[in-house]
Amino acid sequence: MDQKTRNYILTQPADRQAILTDIHSIILDKDKSVISEIALMMGKEMIVYKSIGMMKYGLAGVKNYMSFHVLPIYGSKTLFEKFKSLLNKANFQKGCINFDKGEKMPLDIVRQLISDCSKVDLMKIREDHLKERKLKAKAKN
Repeated sequence: MDQKTRNYILTQPADRQAILTDIHSIILDKDKSVISEIALMMGKEMIVYKSIGMMKYGLAGVKNYMSFHVLPIYGSKTLFEKFKSLLNKANFQKGCINFDKGEKMPLDIVRQLISDCSKVDLMKIREDHLKERKLKAKAKN
């Protein structure tokens, strides 16, 4: 783990440090397409994991909870529903999973989540989305 990431995790409350460290390690182990950096996202500093220059995951400690941003589940209803069911103690938003305790993010399921998400081509999803928008715009005209 690089020093900036280590420092970021050490600034978090003691009860969050182990789960953030574990999730960070799982992401880097299971998705070889990403590199991590500390960066601002939505006005908050967090660990951002990028693949081909695009944010794929984000991991943050915020005031009352931790937030795990997982863009592949935002682009896949199948993945979203699968992991919403498996991580049923966490709070799912459109593209992130919020949790206040490590127990709400069982590491075996997080490993499976990242393994599944590592296969998702975010660039293709983006390209398909842009094509769809163009077609809808043409249909309106």
